[in-house]
Amino acid sequence: MLAWFAELHPVLQALLATLFTWGVTAAGAGLVFFVATMRRGVLNASLGFAAGVMIAASYWSLLAPAIEMSREVGGIPWLPAAGGFLLGGIFLWGVDRVLPHLHLGLPREDAEGIPTSWERAVLLVLAITLHNIPEGLAVGVAFGAVHAGLPSATLGGAIALALGIGIQNFPEGTAVAVPLRAEGLSARKSFFYGQLSGIVEPVAGVLGAAAVLAIRPLLPWALAFAAGAMIYVVVEELIPEAQQKGSTDVSTAGLMAGFTVMMVLDVALG
Repeated sequence: MLAWFAELHPVLQALLATLFTWGVTAAGAGLVFFVATMRRGVLNASLGFAAGVMIAASYWSLLAPAIEMSREVGGIPWLPAAGGFLLGGIFLWGVDRVLPHLHLGLPREDAEGIPTSWERAVLLVLAITLHNIPEGLAVGVAFGAVHAGLPSATLGGAIALALGIGIQNFPEGTAVAVPLRAEGLSARKSFFYGQLSGIVEPVAGVLGAAAVLAIRPLLPWALAFAAGAMIYVVVEELIPEAQQKGSTDVSTAGLMAGFTVMMVLDVALG
């Protein structure tokens, strides 16, 4: 199975990998057909877990390979990692200021981004979509890096990243769909919105893989860019949401667990 996958074009690999992560999001959202409410502690633990996965992935799957690639091509090892990391954060900062969205548990009037009359459900989905842009980009860039033939970029590492993102997407899909159900939407509509939050990942994944294949010197910068975007999301969105309404110990434990899972996956497979 792995040998067959290894023979595919890296853009197709990125597409299949991000379709998997999207599918796991949909599976998590599918719990809305069986569960109508979610305890705040469970939601906080889920958000903390997602944050832990993204922090670990940012280093082991993105920043460390970016630094090693710079060494391999004879460049300044820290420059692409530092520059790309900051650019990724700046990019997400700009998207956060422009894209209308609403964080879980907040009233409609606290929506961020450009003022709009869009309904609350759409704004909640767009908030989770912000998380998924850098996740899809990271997976796509990882598979594009493998095709470049640099020793620091391995197919196992790219697969580990896709698995880690997929694992944390399951509770993330649930965290979107179940609160929408509790607010009065039908189970079917809540599921639709929950899985919709992950549709951006295949798009970002394909674009990321195609970009680094077209311009090979972008590889270290692109890896670090994805890392910076993910860390921005963790600090700006996930951790504050996971700390709402108590249960901070639960969210911290979730973060530790997510970090450990992603670290183990990357070291074992990468």
